Amino acid sequence: MAMRDISFGSVNLLNLQLPGRPVYTDSDGWPPEVYDRKIGFTAGILSRLNADLFGFQELWAPEALQQAMDAAGMEESHLLLSPPGHAGTSITCAGAIRREMLVGEPEWIVEFPPELELRSTGDDPQQADISVSLNSFSRPVLHVQLQPDPRTPVIHAFVCHFKSRRPTQIWTERAWYSAATHSDHRTAMGYALSTIRRTAEATALRIMVTKILKRSETPVVLIGDMNDGKDSNTLNILTEQPRYLTTLATGGGDNALYTAQVLQEYRSTRDVYYTHVFQDERESLDHILVSEQFYDNSRRRLWRFDDMLVLNDHLNWDDHKDTGTTDHGAILARFKWQPAQQGIV
Repeated sequence: MAMRDISFGSVNLLNLQLPGRPVYTDSDGWPPEVYDRKIGFTAGILSRLNADLFGFQELWAPEALQQAMDAAGMEESHLLLSPPGHAGTSITCAGAIRREMLVGEPEWIVEFPPELELRSTGDDPQQADISVSLNSFSRPVLHVQLQPDPRTPVIHAFVCHFKSRRPTQIWTERAWYSAATHSDHRTAMGYALSTIRRTAEATALRIMVTKILKRSETPVVLIGDMNDGKDSNTLNILTEQPRYLTTLATGGGDNALYTAQVLQEYRSTRDVYYTHVFQDERESLDHILVSEQFYDNSRRRLWRFDDMLVLNDHLNWDDHKDTGTTDHGAILARFKWQPAQQGIV
């Protein structure tokens, strides 16, 4: 790619942990032979995508990811971004960036922004009061700044991993759960709790992004496993549902985010994009969202969309815990420097 072009990748690592170290309630973790397969598979993904900035989810041990990066030949080109002092006893988001592109120090954000209030007396006389007391992300969000070239603006990038759609296991709630009362309804209630948590996380991240985007021309990118599809409420909150313009129209949204999936669909004759398979249903949970500085039809475009690639053949393999593959597809979005405004070269 040319010096001012830029590419972003997203890879869910499926609990990348050192062999024999605990993963959640599995005290034995990955057997050495499966761990070796995971490193080999991850290295192959990294080498094929070759993104300028990678966003990772489900990392336990930074040492394991560094081993995969080294095996991919990235030890000199890319810098691993992981929380300082992360001991491998919990799961986190992480990144890998071309060394010359990093601006400042990355940060991992745990607490929701103070502006977030999720309570209301309702906007309809038939509605009861509602209040949600969440104040932190399930997984720390990575915020990193990068600059592809001294002649381009600095890009703000966020790497996230929202609460899964798996129902929350409420049967462990000692304070209120009663098998006699709640057992028949625990799946529905668990799905509701997971949705509320994921919705709050999306809103918190959207507030953080708005504080950068609104009334500015700062480029912003969101990368991650958002555990919802492009038409979901989760993505609607993040993107603010911008209008995708017709071929010759120009505009763009000051506070909008555009999904690389939709940008690719406008280029394709058919949509075969999926990053996850559950009970034979193929869907897209992993996304790269970009501000109008990356949107072809924006009057404030700096980069034009080039293409999006999805590596997902491994999702049809039988046992990820044996083959060392992940249970998500890996995605790459590439953008070429081509400003829409005259006078910018």
